[in-house]
Amino acid sequence: MDERLQPATRSRYRQRVEALLAEADVRIGSERPWDLQVHDPNLYARVLAQGSLGLGESYMDGWWDAGSLDGFLYRLLQARLDERVRGAGEIRDAIFARLFNPQTRSRSREVGERHYDLGNDLYAAMLGRRLVYSCGYWRNADNLDDAQEDKLDLVCRKLRLKPGMKVLDIGCGWGEALKYAAESYGVSGVGVTISKEQAEFARRLCKGLPVEIRLQDYRDLDEPFDAAFSIGMFEHVGVKNYRAYFEMVRRCLADDGLFLLHTIASNVSAHRTDAWIGKYIFPNSMLPSAVQIAQGCEGLFVVEDWHNFGTDYDRTLQAWRENVEAAWNAPDKSALAARYDERFRRMWRFYLAGSMATFRSRRSQLWQIVLSPRGVPGGYVAPR
Repeated sequence: MDERLQPATRSRYRQRVEALLAEADVRIGSERPWDLQVHDPNLYARVLAQGSLGLGESYMDGWWDAGSLDGFLYRLLQARLDERVRGAGEIRDAIFARLFNPQTRSRSREVGERHYDLGNDLYAAMLGRRLVYSCGYWRNADNLDDAQEDKLDLVCRKLRLKPGMKVLDIGCGWGEALKYAAESYGVSGVGVTISKEQAEFARRLCKGLPVEIRLQDYRDLDEPFDAAFSIGMFEHVGVKNYRAYFEMVRRCLADDGLFLLHTIASNVSAHRTDAWIGKYIFPNSMLPSAVQIAQGCEGLFVVEDWHNFGTDYDRTLQAWRENVEAAWNAPDKSALAARYDERFRRMWRFYLAGSMATFRSRRSQLWQIVLSPRGVPGGYVAPR
């Protein structure tokens, strides 16, 4: 930022930010956990000029802190301040998303390379006993590992899996869901991912099981399956590709099969993600809305069940944060701490805390949607 700003100009910027923060019950320099502690007076101009990108990058740079980062961000979202302070970069991203397809084959691999290939050590430290990078199901669980196992079992029960069935996992991650389904329900399966690191890990994890892991784009799938699911991958498909995605599922799924879509979602239709998230965490991603999903699958599927347990994601994210912070702060100064520097850690904290805030404020949802090609005879009763 420009160090030559006159004191009077800086004062006006601060006053503007203070007035906005007051609407969210946030104060500058006060001692409540969610209040803002400013370390660089250029923060105010940066945030007003760059919006969410400036807020996130300035946190990464150490320009400000909050005792409860998720509490601070939650209050900003509750007050809808993100809708009133937008940077020029957000306008540019919106125009690009309208005119072009940010999730082409070549661009879709970027998220695998930049996010999922960061290092299995980071995810192993954060995610718990199973490498499941999606929302746990906390209805009957009191810890992360049980919540993730309950989620995997819920998926299998909703799909009515039986021994001998062949199952497709679209965006299989580290292979945990297919491994669970093969071991617990006696199925065989194929998992596809665009992450090289994930594919290699998943092959080792599923060794000896009737599971095939492929480094493959979902658009290339064209073979029969008895059931299919996708857990935490649809956020990378993009609205311009939703129809092709559901058409792919339909051509692969048996007429009497079921498909389960597990995805983070938005209350409103959009064509892009938050500028900071897009730059640092999930490039070329976007959250679908109910309208966009319905339009994508219209005429291809019957919607059998639509289950929202988005508030469970706040609890899942808190558990992930507890795990990764413990690993970074381990007394033995683990290799994890040496590999990821302070700026990366602040980036990761902002990502986890911001995600907590979106689910806590009910701005984001977690949906499991069960679809059938022709409708389940007599109706479908969903497990919970």
